[in-house]
Amino acid sequence: ALSQLETWQADGLNLQLSVNIAGQHLQSPGFVQALKEALQRHPGVAQQLELEVLETAALEDVVKTSRVIDECKTLGVHFSLDDFGTGYSSLTYLKRLPAETIKIDQSFVRNILNSKRDQEITGSMIRLSHRLGFTVVAEGVESERIAGLLAEMGCDRLQGFLFSPAIAVDAFI
Repeated sequence: ALSQLETWQADGLNLQLSVNIAGQHLQSPGFVQALKEALQRHPGVAQQLELEVLETAALEDVVKTSRVIDECKTLGVHFSLDDFGTGYSSLTYLKRLPAETIKIDQSFVRNILNSKRDQEITGSMIRLSHRLGFTVVAEGVESERIAGLLAEMGCDRLQGFLFSPAIAVDAFI
């Protein structure tokens, strides 16, 4: 991922790259040091790297996860909580985890046009996340109507097949 960011920089592209990180890797004893060493081998890309950790994985040991996220943030790396709303979703965890972005799980987004509950839950998550200073990403956006509704709700970013399926780097460029 860091090599790809360097390549994009050299090509004049200033893109942010999000990488999923397993909870057990994030909480392993040498994670921060290994990340620091990798960033030293690839200087100038830390600000473009965002690590996504599943909400459920982050909550396994919230104290340790918070410490690791804080240490990584001092290196310039950004963090997001992925699949938000599917795990414990305790407000205590939102208060304690120093992530910058909340990614609302697609299970709320995909049926937002047909389910008043999904619509209310999603709108509430967006408003609460904003009030707590998070950027909000909605996952699973597959239609213009869903994108429009999420934009009306104030969602910051949208992700899903409406824009593109997963593709190889060469096809992306």
